[in-house]
Amino acid sequence: MRVLLDTNIYISYLLTPNALSPILAVVDAAFNGEYVLLLPEESLQELAAAIDRSDYLRYHIAAVDERQLIHALSAVGESIPRIGQRITRVTRDRTDDYLIAYALVGEAEYLVSGDKDLLALGKQERFEIVSPRDFLQILLSGTS
Repeated sequence: MRVLLDTNIYISYLLTPNALSPILAVVDAAFNGEYVLLLPEESLQELAAAIDRSDYLRYHIAAVDERQLIHALSAVGESIPRIGQRITRVTRDRTDDYLIAYALVGEAEYLVSGDKDLLALGKQERFEIVSPRDFLQILLSGTS
């Protein structure tokens, strides 16, 4: 199963101390090889930029934790080359369009996000946009 995680999943992973969180389980499943994690370079850049521009995130996420996560993701993820052409606008929030494009390029079956605008799109032609909780259920049920 090929899966793209929205950057908000990684941020929540770094912020979530609760071991029972679906987000922790979803990211840990990638580290355990339970699915192919698709990893566009832009996702890692967006993660670093989001933390850098937010006082709240900079205060609550240690730089060493951010670096360790990026290193770990790079070690297990399947890198997707940067899309060179202009990305078509398909979402209400233009900053989410790259996720749709990379889900298509990476042949994702699922795009996991906590973003309500993305989740509202639901089933697409080639992949489905699901919440971390819904994706965890998919993992636990063994269906794809």
